Amino acid sequence: MTRLSVLLTTLLAASLATGSRAGDLEEVVIVAPYGAAISNDRVPGHVQFAGAEDVQRLQPFDLTDFLDRGFSGVSVNHAQNNPLQPDVYFRGFSASPLLGMAQGLAVYANGVRANEPFGDTVNWDLIPVTAIRSIQLGGGARPMFGENALGGALVVRFKDGFDSPGTALEGYGGSFGRAGAVIQGGGNDGTHGWYGSADYLSEDGWRDHSKTEAVRGFGSFAIEGEKGRFETSVLLGHTRLRGNGPSPVELLAEDRRAVFTWPDETRNDAAQITVEAERSLPADWRLSGNIFWRHAETDTFNGDATPFEACGDPPEFLTEVDCNDPDAAPLLDSQGQPLPAELDGDELDAINNLGTRTQQSRGLSLQLTRDANWRGELRNNFVAGFSLTRGDTKFDSDVELASLREDRSTTRTDLRAWELRTRLDTVNTVRSAWIADTLDLTPEFTLSLAARYDVDRVSLEDRTGTLPELNGEHEFTSFNPSLGFAWRPIEGLVAYANVGRTSRAPTPVELACASEDAPCNLPNAFLADPPLDKVVAESFEGGLRGRWHEKYAWHAGLFRVVNRDDILFQATGGAQSNIGFFQNIADTRRQGIEAGVQGTQGPLTWSLEYALVDATFQDSFIESSPNHPDAVDGLIEVPDGARIPSVARNLLNAGVDYRRGRWSLGADLSAQDGVYLRGDEANLLGRTGSFWTANVRAEYRFNEAFELFVRIENLFDREYETFGLLGEPDEVFEEFEDPRFLGAGPPFGAWIGVRLRL
Repeated sequence: MTRLSVLLTTLLAASLATGSRAGDLEEVVIVAPYGAAISNDRVPGHVQFAGAEDVQRLQPFDLTDFLDRGFSGVSVNHAQNNPLQPDVYFRGFSASPLLGMAQGLAVYANGVRANEPFGDTVNWDLIPVTAIRSIQLGGGARPMFGENALGGALVVRFKDGFDSPGTALEGYGGSFGRAGAVIQGGGNDGTHGWYGSADYLSEDGWRDHSKTEAVRGFGSFAIEGEKGRFETSVLLGHTRLRGNGPSPVELLAEDRRAVFTWPDETRNDAAQITVEAERSLPADWRLSGNIFWRHAETDTFNGDATPFEACGDPPEFLTEVDCNDPDAAPLLDSQGQPLPAELDGDELDAINNLGTRTQQSRGLSLQLTRDANWRGELRNNFVAGFSLTRGDTKFDSDVELASLREDRSTTRTDLRAWELRTRLDTVNTVRSAWIADTLDLTPEFTLSLAARYDVDRVSLEDRTGTLPELNGEHEFTSFNPSLGFAWRPIEGLVAYANVGRTSRAPTPVELACASEDAPCNLPNAFLADPPLDKVVAESFEGGLRGRWHEKYAWHAGLFRVVNRDDILFQATGGAQSNIGFFQNIADTRRQGIEAGVQGTQGPLTWSLEYALVDATFQDSFIESSPNHPDAVDGLIEVPDGARIPSVARNLLNAGVDYRRGRWSLGADLSAQDGVYLRGDEANLLGRTGSFWTANVRAEYRFNEAFELFVRIENLFDREYETFGLLGEPDEVFEEFEDPRFLGAGPPFGAWIGVRLRL
């Protein structure tokens, strides 16, 4: 990899006499992760776009808030009940910051994969929405975007000094103690461009004990010329997030702001350096590439009810199994002594899960493209490239005994179960090569072919010396092709279809926790690594899109994705079902329809988007779900055709904006079905309730420099839930009997702010 780095560095240095970019994202579609683009009317699929103006118009809290309200087929749930830690679903596939989720979306920021190496998780809190220049979301299995693009790929590009000159300051505050400030500025002299932004956020949260703080910064320096382009950028983030998870339904009925146990705190610190370059070559060829380094450290502290039993005559000891089990043995400390069941007269009836993940990624890519005419006016876009990435993770975790206070917070004791500690090193290495050709066979018909070959190597090493079963070397290879067409029978109309395949290798967290006989306490203890099969997604997409009188745009399409050997986290215990193991369980299928229309009539713009997502298990299987009321010996049978939990079947978004003089007024409405609960994959307990929410916003521009803005969220203060799982509420509330835990949506909130442009 060192020699390749030197080669690419030479390329970057040679690009200082640098060219014009492909154009605005609204006109072109990025078809490979490192910037190759073609015009939208030649793309065999439905791709959604947004620019910086679209983002600012919706006044989103963060990127996921914009995706939820601005894009079709997207929903966000409140599994953690922190606005910067949502699970994002698109067409039934998820991208989540939480270990244990079945990840299915590839996320790129400035050409760098944002899925972290340990579990393919996405830390949404580290992507500054203020610095975003453009967003592209494409569905279907997308082999060109590599690992984890099972359900689609999200591509984010940040601003630079050429597209975002000027200086702007912003400040706002309002409900939930939320206050924020942003400063950004950029400029260029025609050849050199510079841009920087920094934002700060603090809020108390609408739930108890949910304070959040975030500081993020981005800066770039670019050079553009006739022959190419060079850019180096730095992304920094420091966040402290408190999201205390779902609450028992009986507790929600008493107080929607109450939390089950706390604290549940996540601290993220990240830095990313990226160097990108493009260089024009003779005969319409173009060479591009990037080098990146990314460091992310995540510290977690989760107070929870204890999974241990107190056994024996005084002095009692704690054990992991039932006291009547002949294998019941006390938990031991680092000196080999039994840990007590009480401390200073207080029962040790809680635990603190303590974890640290230090993840470091680095890599490089080279890509050769050619955009040229052939046979007269027909276009041909050719792309070929390769990449090499490596992700190193150092994972440390401990289980600390604690007592549960009256307010359901946990104490600190420094009494740690020594045999439950984890000290794990993992290395992911991915070597990839890809090729694609988009060819006009006639002026009206474009054929698209693509293929990608990946070799994934995952190694795991136990640093404690006591868990040799964790050590392992795994290799996964995959060849994933796609074929599609775009047909333009008349002006303003495009018919398209595409078939493709992509895959994802099991992540280190899944490989380290894949034994039914040695369940793990996510996100902490890992005990075994029997092999898992990779997940392979086979996809079809087809539909129509068009424009009418240049004022209206519409689309309608079908999609179908089948995952072979999907991986599911099987719960075996824990107050919130966080103890268990990963397993290849069944084929799954996501299929549905998407349709939408948008228009402009004078000062009025509007849009209406609908998506139906039918996400089901395609094989019957036996699920471990010990908290399910219908379980027999902790097991339930999931039938073929059961719907996948957490995926809403019907999604509707509508929006309207009106601009007149100095005023800008807007509103958006979102509605969706209820979802089945995790742990109820058999669909026996019903869904959460369907719901809709409405948001409004307004801006008043005093002059070109000064602007006042207002945003109101959940205008009608509707009570709703977006997420659910099964747990053991009686571990904390002895009188509670309902095993359902729900993630409640936020109530009415209002914020006011000012924006200054210099």
